Amino acid sequence: MLPLTYIVYDLEMTVRRKKGQVAEIIEIGAAKVGLVDGAPAIIDTFQSFVRPVVVPQLSEDTTSFTGITQEDVDGADTLSGVIAKFVEWIGSEEYFLCAWGPDDQRQLVNECRMHRIQTDWIVNHNNLQKMLSKTFKLEKHQQMGLKNALEMLEIPFVGSHHRAIDDAVNTARILVKLFDRLQFRRNKLSDEAKLETEIVYKTDHFENLPFANLAKLFPDKRITP
Repeated sequence: MLPLTYIVYDLEMTVRRKKGQVAEIIEIGAAKVGLVDGAPAIIDTFQSFVRPVVVPQLSEDTTSFTGITQEDVDGADTLSGVIAKFVEWIGSEEYFLCAWGPDDQRQLVNECRMHRIQTDWIVNHNNLQKMLSKTFKLEKHQQMGLKNALEMLEIPFVGSHHRAIDDAVNTARILVKLFDRLQFRRNKLSDEAKLETEIVYKTDHFENLPFANLAKLFPDKRITP
């Protein structure tokens, strides 16, 4: 029997143009999908800004790209505090974690490991972009962006692009529409060998370079993949 809770999340990160610069999570948004009278529906949402600590000052590119301001993050908790609130919001029932594409999971895992934040809650992770491609039998190189997927499914985009909460809600609406056609899988981080490699996250003409290398400077034997 499948879990009755589906957590669709999205991250916004600081924008870095140059190689060697570090991207940090500055917003977590999520939508909780549950069964209401036997049908999937969005039943709750989560949103929190995150205060970056490696480079506390947001660049002009980051604010321009995301709309997130220095004031937004200065008043926010650091990642460890936000993750604690997020996990509490997710709840104790078994759940699937879902994101659009592979990059948010990799960023989340690498950054949690760097800051020695427990990752045992990152389970049953599913890539909705890949699942949509499989459902519609698209070629591997035809991984569809969120905007194009919404247009294909005739789902109007609600909110602002490149904001975690809005992207999460819109992604959740895809899950709801395709729910009966999607095959979710259970897994653990130890099953995801690719997460051990260095990740380069690209959004349009920007490049974000996560924590894969920096994490090696802060080994934590208590946290296992």
